[in-house]
Parts: sequence; structure tokens; C-alpha cells
Amino acid sequence: MRHPRPAHRLTVIGGGFAGLTAAITAAEAGAKVTVFEAHHTLGGRARTADGPYRTNDGPHALYSGGPHWSWLRQRDLIGPLAPLPPLEAARLRLRHKGVLRRTPPFALLKLLRPGIRHAPVDTDFLTWATGVAGEEAARAAANYSAVALFHHDPGALSAAFVQERLRRATKLPPEAHYPRGGWATVIDRMAARAWNLGVRMETLSRVDTLPTDTPVVVATSLDAARRLLADDSLTWPSGRTALIDLAVRTRRGDAFAVSDLDSPGWLERFTAQDRTLAPAGEQLVQGQIPLAPHETRADGTARAEDLLDLAFPGWRERVTWRREATANGRTGAVDLPGTSWRDRPAIDRGDGVYLAGDQVAAPGVLSEVSFNSALTAVSLALGRNALDLKRA
Repeated sequence: MRHPRPAHRLTVIGGGFAGLTAAITAAEAGAKVTVFEAHHTLGGRARTADGPYRTNDGPHALYSGGPHWSWLRQRDLIGPLAPLPPLEAARLRLRHKGVLRRTPPFALLKLLRPGIRHAPVDTDFLTWATGVAGEEAARAAANYSAVALFHHDPGALSAAFVQERLRRATKLPPEAHYPRGGWATVIDRMAARAWNLGVRMETLSRVDTLPTDTPVVVATSLDAARRLLADDSLTWPSGRTALIDLAVRTRRGDAFAVSDLDSPGWLERFTAQDRTLAPAGEQLVQGQIPLAPHETRADGTARAEDLLDLAFPGWRERVTWRREATANGRTGAVDLPGTSWRDRPAIDRGDGVYLAGDQVAAPGVLSEVSFNSALTAVSLALGRNALDLKRA
């Protein structure tokens, strides 16, 4: 049994977006905070690679519709953004029935119209959306939503869960924004603020045993938290995704982004909005192709190459750099029919231990789950109201 002392001190395990959010929030509230990070750099999945090709760990964007946006803005932590030129925005392409299109199927727009009723939690998205717009549009919408889901079968997930992400991903003007230089620039600003607030940050410090003298926020992946806490209940469905990063020599007319409406998958030319991500004369393309349990990375790579063939003519002869990876359980929580974020592993684990991350019981989309769970964890650890912490 742990017997933590009063919460004027706090330990944070994990120096990613959730961990740094927790550390800053607690330090602003007057706590003495120590962050332990197993890697040699901070950032978690928000790291950006060093070198000439500034790749994130999979395609990343910062959505402006969530509470983390105003929190980061108030603290000047976002930094310069890389705006997407209108000409580039017009180069969004959709694959439907094997060909590239500039516009979505008309029936799909029925699922995006203002005033559409909220989808139910206990029905799968494909069933609900088919009733609204027909099966073809429902499958296209489900596949499009993979840009914010990273899941091989979005139609099988809770209709309410997918609808929220589909709405956010198609909102106009777009909610997605891109910090210039990659997500590492945001992490660097967060780390600097934490440092200035007196947070002690120790990298290359893997924690195998919880400290007993302070409350602890475990801001790691759910898999790592399960091992650390020896708690087999810490599990929740996530996605598994093939990631492909390419640098290609510049060619006029290349697509900005390609969404596959025939099956889940997404490619994006990130240098369209941020030229600093690759050397002059080269373009950086990052893609994610969700994988079914029986599929291999090679299967996902083959599908990504099919999209590249359509949208980036001659790309094979233009490649200057290439990297592939598989993201296992690193794509955030997905909610099955009959479940919502409230059913995920609870933030408060008892005995002064709290979870933060993108697979725990907090609302939001993508990094917003990490942010909201971090704020809640700190408010519970310090015994303060979460709203007060947001305003601190």
C-alpha cells in the first residue's frame, strides 16, 4: 500500500505531450514536479526526427477546436504555424472506385450536413450511416474518417465515436494546423516552460518501481502503464498502422493529400505547408495505412504505393529517401459499439496513482485526450478543481 505525502510534490512518468502538460499544470499550481523519461529526448510520439527530413512519428496535426489549443496559445507554446497555401489546399484528392476525384460522392455529404442528428453510441457507424446516406456513402465516410482514427475498420466502431471524428476532420475552415518545423517545436517550448517553472526533468530514466513519497501521474502508453502497475485491466482497443515516409524530388502538380475512400488510408505532402521539413527541391510525404490483425506492414505499404502511383506520377524515380514503420497500439483509443470514453481505464487508479494519455477515460480527439486526462490527473493529485487549473 502506498502512502503518498501531501501533494505539494508530484512525480510524472513519461515526458510526452501528456506528461509535459501534467508537469506544467502542476508546477503552475505551485507543486514541485519531477519528470522521468525513458528516452534520451522528451516528446513521446510527438517527437520530430533530426536531420534533413523532419518527420513526425506518423502524420501529425494540431486541431484548433479542442481545449488544448487555447491552453497552448495562452502560454505561447504553439509557436509559428505553417499555413497551407490555397492553391495547395485545392490539391486534396480522394480515391473512390479506383480513380482520383476532386470532390466526395454526393451522398457522403448527407452525413456532413448541419443539423444532422447525433449518432448513437450503441450502434456501429456503418449501420447508422447506411440508414442516413446509403451503404456506399457510409463506407466512404468510414474510410475517410481513418485520418483521425488510424483503424482498419472504422465502420465497425461506435457510430457516435466515428461521427465526432468525421465532423472534426471535415470541418471548414479546417481545424488541422501544422507547427512550423514539426511537433518537436511545440515540445521544445513546453519543455522550456516546464524548466522555467522549476520542473526537474530526467531523461534516460526508465522507472520500474513507483515512488512511494509523492502522488504519481503515469503518462505513458497504456501497454507501458499496464506493465509498470502490474494491472492487467489496463487495456483498450487501438489501431495498428503501417507508416511510410518518403522524400521525392519536387514535381509540379503533385497532390497535397490523398484520402482513400475505397479502404482506410491517407497520404499527405507535409512540405506543401512547411518547406523547412525537407531540403530545397524535395518534398516530404508521410502516409498511414491502417492494418487489419491478419495484415503485415508489406500489405499496408503496397496499398500506400497504389495511392502514390495515382497521386504522385513518377514517384519511384524521384525518391531520395524512404522509411517504413509499424505503429502498434500507438494510435489512441477507439471505442466499440456500446462504449464511450467513460468506459476506458479510469484516470484515478487509487493510492495516489493517476493515468494520463490517449487511451484513458477522457473526452476529445487525438491529442486532446492526452491533454484532458493530464489536467484531470493533476487536479485529482493536487486536490484542486480542474477548471481552476485550466485558468492557472
